[in-house]
This record gives sequence, structure tokens and C-alpha cells, in this order.
Amino acid sequence: MSSPPSNPTDPVALPAAHDPNGPTVVVVPTLDEAPNIRDLVCRVTAAAPDVHILVVDDDSTDGTAELAEQAFGGRTGHRVLRRTGPKGLGHAYAEAFALALAAGYENVIQMDADLSHDPAAIPSLREGLRHAHLVIGSRYCPGGGICGWAPHRVWLSRFANLYARTITGLGVADITAGYRAWRAEALRRIGVENIRSGGYSIQVETTVRAFCAGLRIQEVPIVFTDRRRGTSKMNLRVLLESVLMPWKLRAYIKRQQREERWRRSS
Repeated sequence: MSSPPSNPTDPVALPAAHDPNGPTVVVVPTLDEAPNIRDLVCRVTAAAPDVHILVVDDDSTDGTAELAEQAFGGRTGHRVLRRTGPKGLGHAYAEAFALALAAGYENVIQMDADLSHDPAAIPSLREGLRHAHLVIGSRYCPGGGICGWAPHRVWLSRFANLYARTITGLGVADITAGYRAWRAEALRRIGVENIRSGGYSIQVETTVRAFCAGLRIQEVPIVFTDRRRGTSKMNLRVLLESVLMPWKLRAYIKRQQREERWRRSS
């Protein structure tokens, strides 16, 4: 478990206790995940029968959206959002977060559709929200791990985390992790309408925004399992954004620090 050592604006060392069992939605972005979506829906509902599932589909061509609706079986609260705006993981999450807040959910969980994130970990992520604003399912905190990756992929992942941590200065072991739980109030405070990442760098960006908003960040261990079906959506454009975004966020942190110093001195 780790949390930022100090926040530049109005740090909240220990937030008020929160009910992690309040209305919860699991946000699942999808792009051509037909081989996995039925199993995902079944496993999420088995692990947390009370949660709702929001599948955010980026115009899949393999029938993912239709298969998700079939898997829902008409159960109230589950839905598919067919996106028509700019494509990409970051855009999908930003739109889904805004929709979840408008719908009145108290807790929002984000996870991948390829079953690399074990739905059985949902209860531990939710429980972490009792005393944290953002809970990260971490591969690199004590007890976490990776299953099924070749050594070079583990090295690349660790390097990506080190790269982002070093540039931003945040003490989060798995800052690039995509399995997370948020209090709704935390998403409001980071300003989901201001998210700029179009791809995977949204994970780093939202962590930085949480840090700068003075929110408490906690990591809980998970075991990440490599996908067995389907293909990764990583491409050169997404990779380039992931390289450049930490530098933009570094500038954002410094700007927030300057504004905080000005506020305290005025």
C-alpha cells in the first residue's frame, strides 16, 4: 500500500469514512472483445451481484456490444454505451465517468474487458474506498503480481511505471494500472471533463489529478493475468502519448504548486 507523501493543494490525509457498498458501477471499455465479454459479465456479477455494469463500446465490429446486452439478460442497471465520439480508452473512460456521476453512483470501478483483471478482486477494491478516495489494484505493491507475461513484457511494464513515477514525482508503485475504484466525489474533484488523455495514459493522468486535488490514494494487491483471447489495442499513437503525457503532467503539477503557494500567500 502506498500514498503520495504530500499533496500540493489542500491535502486530505484521512478522508471521512465512506460506505463502499453504496450504489456501484463497473465501467468496462470495449473494442472487439467478443471472445471475452460474456465471461466477464458472468464473473463480475458472481463476484459482486449488487453492482451495475456499464460497457463502453468503441464501435466494435465483432458484435461485442450485442453480446454484452445478451449477457445482461435484461437485468436492470446494466447497459451498453455505444460511443460515437473520438475513439480511445481515455475518451471512453471520460465519457463513462461523466455518465456514472450523472446517474448518481457513489462508487465507480474501472477494469479491462480482456479478463486480465480478475473480477474476484472487486470486493477488496470496494473495501479500500472505506478510507481512500482512489484505490488502485496494484501489480507492484507487496502481494501483487503478474501471470503469463514473458520477462521482457514485465520489464517494459516496470520501466513504464518507473518512467512515469520519476517524471511526475508520485510515489505510487503501479501508476499505470487500469484496475481501479473511485469514490464519486473524487471523480468530481479531479474534473473528469478536463481529462486530456485519449489512450492508456489516462491512468497516469487521473492519478496525478487525484494527487493534485489532495485525495488519498491507496494500493491493494492484485494478480494481473495476460489475456488469453483477443488482441491488445496498443498502437504507435497510444504509445507516443504515453511517453509524452508524463511531461505534460509534470508541468501541470508545478502549475498547481505555484497556484497553491500564491493562494497561501495572498
